[in-house]
Amino acid sequence: MAPRKSERILNLTICLLSARRFLTREQIRGAVEGYAGLSDAAFERMFERDKEELRELGVPVETGTESTYFGDELGYRIPRGDFELPPIEFTADEASAVSMAGRVWQEANLAESTQLALAKLRAAGLATPTEGQLLAPASTARVAAFQPLWQALVEGRRVRFDYRRAGGSAPGRRLVEPWGIVSHKGSWYLIGHDIDRADTRMFKLARILDEPVAEGPAGAVQVPDGLDLRALADRLRPGRPEQQALIAVRADRAPWVRRQGTPAGASELPVPDGFEAYTVRFSAADTFAVELAGSGSDVIVLDPPDLRALVREHLAGAVRALSQEEAS
Repeated sequence: MAPRKSERILNLTICLLSARRFLTREQIRGAVEGYAGLSDAAFERMFERDKEELRELGVPVETGTESTYFGDELGYRIPRGDFELPPIEFTADEASAVSMAGRVWQEANLAESTQLALAKLRAAGLATPTEGQLLAPASTARVAAFQPLWQALVEGRRVRFDYRRAGGSAPGRRLVEPWGIVSHKGSWYLIGHDIDRADTRMFKLARILDEPVAEGPAGAVQVPDGLDLRALADRLRPGRPEQQALIAVRADRAPWVRRQGTPAGASELPVPDGFEAYTVRFSAADTFAVELAGSGSDVIVLDPPDLRALVREHLAGAVRALSQEEAS
């Protein structure tokens, strides 16, 4: 529908839904914005089209009269009981999923809608998880590749992007059929079929160097039936960590570091007040540095020095990006 027509039909729906009795055509004509200024014949034609369109959309427009003596003066209304959806009830897991989705889009284009959805959940008496109850997904605000990849997923289109592999190897151009996006330990990953390598691959969004470009017609990408993204991500994830770091963690913060590591006990390196030292094993330094940088000042790399330098580099880059946004 054109924007003006959509607005008029929405106004008509609200008018008929809020009416406690049948409304005559003249009452509807005076109450609904979009009918004013029309001739009698033009109003009759437009109202008939709008009424039939509502019925085609499944809206139960009821015809009747409130008059005992003038039964020929028909009116219209939408019975609220026939129009409204039944109460929506969520289990704790389902409410958590909705809350998680809202937080994923918190800083993206759908932020206003998702915040409204979460507000309605809370108004309905459903407690959405708090920071301490739910492991937060990675923020999409600093991951430029998230939005175009998500759009390509929705449209079922291939994507092309430059990708830097772990270990600092030269970046390469990739053409991928996207199957899904998953979050793991504070980072986002794309899983899909790498066309050039004819294999299923997992790509860390933080290593995508440019904005992914969608290619080909919509609906060309078919996600395999019964695909378990989590299980596939576990299978594609790099092998056993072979490096070790000493990380200072602020008390009661960065729980993912605590789960991944073990308490270090006494340390020869000074541990700041209010922090606890953990020994954490990792595989790729650049990947681990991005994950640590995501926890900000709640973690401090005590050792090794090269990992500490990478974390500082990522944090400095985030500060520069924020400064550029504030200046623009």
